[in-house]
Parts: sequence; structure tokens; C-alpha cells
Amino acid sequence: MQNRSARLYAAAAILIWASLAALGVKLAHLPPFLLVGATLTFAGLITLPTLRQWRVPASTFAIGVAGLFGYHFFLFVAFRNAPPVEANLLNYLWPLLIVLLAPLLLPGTRLTRRHLLAAATGFVGAMLVVSKGHAGFDSSYLGGYGAAAFAALLWASYSLLTRRVPPFPTAAVGGFCLVSGLLSLSCHFLLEPATPLLAGDLPWILLLGAGPMGGAFFLWDKAMKTGDAREMGLMAFLTPLLSTVILVLAGGGTLDSWALAGGLLIVGGALAGTRPTASA
Repeated sequence: MQNRSARLYAAAAILIWASLAALGVKLAHLPPFLLVGATLTFAGLITLPTLRQWRVPASTFAIGVAGLFGYHFFLFVAFRNAPPVEANLLNYLWPLLIVLLAPLLLPGTRLTRRHLLAAATGFVGAMLVVSKGHAGFDSSYLGGYGAAAFAALLWASYSLLTRRVPPFPTAAVGGFCLVSGLLSLSCHFLLEPATPLLAGDLPWILLLGAGPMGGAFFLWDKAMKTGDAREMGLMAFLTPLLSTVILVLAGGGTLDSWALAGGLLIVGGALAGTRPTASA
């Protein structure tokens, strides 16, 4: 029953994250650090009523901020210093890293050949969806590639370490969001041109802050704390596929053969890796 609840939490988080691209189009005119800063800050502010539950050890808080702020910081560094398709491909190493790092960071967790095969299948599927068969890594962009891979490592590590640190209430994620949002706004003022927010931007910022840049993090925290980390990682490969589907439904793209082929691999890998077995 607990694992079923964790899968529901993970599925809800992944579905909400998949809406990010479609919603983000409405705010494409905003610099990335301003967008992330505004949405994360809002996500933190709306959870202020739970402020007393933010009292966690400093090391736990540091892990949370490293996960949320560090992930987005290095991802944007990657997008600035490498072609976006390749940077995004490396970004989607994080579900694979969750599966591979689980035995190292979570005592009592082990990998089976089934998990490894499912993770490899899911990653190949994600590559097809994201790249559409057109990706070429150029050594002149090594810095950007490294930043994307490090971002993936940060998010995977944060996801797993929430199980390793002393138990803390999920409400504390609101504190992670608020501090990460303020740090992102600082990066905006230091690294990006000043950009005023328009009145029409506010509803979309609020929606993003309540959804893919806020609420989804709370759901993911519940999923990782109560479920099988290997399964959560495999399910996460669905994010780029669902994102493509939502974009198509919103009239912003087409569901081509690459997405369909990748989708079959992702779904097949997730189903194979999450089915219950006595030995896993």
C-alpha cells in the first residue's frame, strides 16, 4: 500500500513537471534566473504558514537548497555554454543516476539486472524523445556538458539523500524553495539584464510556483521518502515524453516517430522495472 501511494505521488509530480514547457512558453520573454527566482520564491511564500516545520538541521537545509537552487543554476550554465538539445539530454541523466546511485546512498538497496536493463531502456527512450535523432556532442562545449551532468547529479543526489538524512517534514521543502528562489533572484540581478515583470506575467508565475516549480517538489519529496527509489527513477523517464504530449495537446508541437519510439521504450522500461518480484 505504501509503495502504491509513493507511485501516485511520483506520477503526480512527473505529470506536473511535464507541464513546465507548455506553461513556460507564456513567460519565454523572461530571463531564466528571474523566472526560476520568481516562481520558487512564490512557492516558498505560500507555504509560510508551515514555517515552524522548516526547522531542520543545517545540513539537511543545505542539501535541500543544493538540490533546488544548485540544479537550476548548473542547468542554466549548461544551456548558456552548450547546445540546448545536448544539454537537455545530459540533464535527463538524473533518473538514471537515481537508479544507479540508490545502492550507494541508501543502505539495504541493491540493483538487479532487471533494474539496470530498465534504466538503460528508459534513458535511450528519453534520448530519442529529446534529441529526435539529431544530437552531436562537440568537445568545444565540454564545460556546458559538464554543467548539465553536474546538475543531473545534484538533483539525483538530493532526491536520494532526503531518505538518508534524519526524517524531516515535507513542509520544509517550502523553506528550500524560498531560499533557492531568493538565490536565483540574486543571480538574475548579477548575471542577467534587468527585466520588468508585466501584469500579464503574474498569473503564469503563480501557476508555475504552485505547480511544476513548487507543488511538484513536495509530491516528489513524499514519493522519494516512502517509495522504492529505483522505481521512482524509472518512472521519472516519463517526464520528457509527457512534456512532449502536453505541448502537442497545447498546439505547440507534433508527436513524431522519434517521440513515439522513445515513448515505447520509456513505458516498457518503466513497466519492466517496477513490476513486483520476490528477489528485487
